Amino acid sequence: MKSKIKWAALGGLVLSFVSLLVHLFLAKSSADLVQYTAITVFTEDLTPTLATRKGPGFRKLWGNVKSLEPLHPYLNPRSTYPVAVEQNNGFIYAKISGSFEKIRNSIVDLVAISRLLNATLVIPEIQESAHSKGISSKFKSFSYLYNEDQFIAALANDVTIVKSLPPVLREARRRKEYQIFKPKRSASLRFYTSEVLPKLEKAKVIGLILTDGGCLQSVLPPSMAEYQRLRCRVSFHALQFRPEIEALGKLMVERLRTSGQSYLAYHPGLKRDALAYHGCAEIFQDVHTELIQYRRAQMIKQGIIREELNVDSHARKRNGSCPLMPEEVGLLLRAMGYPARTRIYLSGSETFGGQRVMIPLRAMYTNLVDRTSLCSKTELANLVGPETPIIPDPDQLLPVKSPNQLKAEWDKSGPRPRPLPPPPDRPIYRHEKEGWYGWIAEKDKEPEPSLNDQREQAHRLLWDALDYIVSVDAEVFFPGFDNDGSGPDFASLVMGHRLYEVASARTFRPNRKYLAEFFNTTVDHLYYPPRNWTFAVREHLNKSLAEEGLLQESNISKAKFFLSHPIPECSCSTVKATDIVHSGKSNNLHLLFEGQNECPKSMQLRTQETNSDEVDSQEDETDLDGQSESEGYNGTDAIPSLEQDEEMDPDD
Repeated sequence: MKSKIKWAALGGLVLSFVSLLVHLFLAKSSADLVQYTAITVFTEDLTPTLATRKGPGFRKLWGNVKSLEPLHPYLNPRSTYPVAVEQNNGFIYAKISGSFEKIRNSIVDLVAISRLLNATLVIPEIQESAHSKGISSKFKSFSYLYNEDQFIAALANDVTIVKSLPPVLREARRRKEYQIFKPKRSASLRFYTSEVLPKLEKAKVIGLILTDGGCLQSVLPPSMAEYQRLRCRVSFHALQFRPEIEALGKLMVERLRTSGQSYLAYHPGLKRDALAYHGCAEIFQDVHTELIQYRRAQMIKQGIIREELNVDSHARKRNGSCPLMPEEVGLLLRAMGYPARTRIYLSGSETFGGQRVMIPLRAMYTNLVDRTSLCSKTELANLVGPETPIIPDPDQLLPVKSPNQLKAEWDKSGPRPRPLPPPPDRPIYRHEKEGWYGWIAEKDKEPEPSLNDQREQAHRLLWDALDYIVSVDAEVFFPGFDNDGSGPDFASLVMGHRLYEVASARTFRPNRKYLAEFFNTTVDHLYYPPRNWTFAVREHLNKSLAEEGLLQESNISKAKFFLSHPIPECSCSTVKATDIVHSGKSNNLHLLFEGQNECPKSMQLRTQETNSDEVDSQEDETDLDGQSESEGYNGTDAIPSLEQDEEMDPDD
């Protein structure tokens, strides 16, 4: 009997041990999947039927803007445009630094300058992804982000591009024999033709250092429209990300669209530099305010800002110079009718203020995700590539004492038991600080970035590239801070690409100054606003989607950043401007199509065939034009008065 009990106990132990091994194996094999499998299911999603997706309710939230459907991308030269030749004035090499959007716009301008000066362009060096920053030795600086071969092939008819200087010229460059220019973002054509071109023709090589997010003025004379189309060819076709980035970006889009769902991309635009540039410190709290003010003081010292250090941030907010906070964006989306289970992708490698500022938006929309939610750690690590481990900073390590030192201290400590002495003064180690901003509590000067910080900055370029792919492909895009005036910004770059690729895609272009007045009228009950407030917000945002928003965008941003509004230079229309005038449609639509070239006949035929296959309901045809009328609006952007809506207040 006892032997049977022993065998039963032994069998139980063996089964328990096998169960434990199986459990550990499954946990290890699925650890990398945990990050996104829970998210790709999303919270309580209901797969829409085909009838639901074609219904008027779905189209009002996700459908294209009908009035902009005649606009199509068209980049072919429309005048005499000679092909680039190898026999030219010489070589241009360049070093580029800055954020993702500044680097991209600088490359675009650099190609246009090479065409203007009839020069051969050497693949530019991106300083943030140089080997000295600790990136993988698998990549060079340009190929860390973009596809070199695609870049050269796509622009073969425009500019001659080579991967490096000839050996003899490369040696002369190391000896610093060639002149280097540091042009500003607003550099004029005359600067290049009168100052740079003579030096290029003489030395056959010049260098450019670009740190301002560009090197050529945004607006060019009408006679140089082909150079604007060249800018579009570079940004929208030649600058393709390396295959690994493209593949992972497309995979993220597929995961967001599982179960046939659509998604909205939101870019907060909460970057420390932009906030400091506009003086938005007081809309944050505690240490974040100090960090913004410190950066603003640096910008004043460098001559970037010619204003006082201390400004009224709330006045700047009312003026539209500060971003829409995530909570405000959530309230606007609720007013538009987006349900609580809407899938929202949070783009942007930097969100100043951290997850704390995202709490209200996440409470309203639980399906708020970012790249860390959609991708496993392994997928992101494979994108970065193999990197050499960084030796830890001595400040991060506690001092290690030898056994002899520990014994000597014990012998000198006196008789036992004894009372504990007061804690001695000691330095605060970096691992004990709260986040990367811990220095501000100890020092008056920000420390120089460590090698690990520089490597993380290079990684941010990759994260921004993924966010760019997801944002351009989204059914809806909402910017929190575009056209801020401090230089090329991520949101404007995405909005320009979406306008070029599918002009009718739903891209909100909110007027921050106007919306600030809206929020001030209902500040006491933001989460239960009057109905007329909700209707007025819908009307304003619907107008921002269509021709009125595009015209406003053109007036504000195009003079500073061409790629944010690349029409009419890079587009064509399947309808004539005269037909729009005779159709009796809005004057804004006529102004928008006035400078558009007519699309080629072949493109018009394809468009007609596509339109004939679609069965559009009457509600779809009047989606934007008739929405404000159906809700009782006269088409004006008047701020609603709370006193006028007492009978509609949900609190009554």
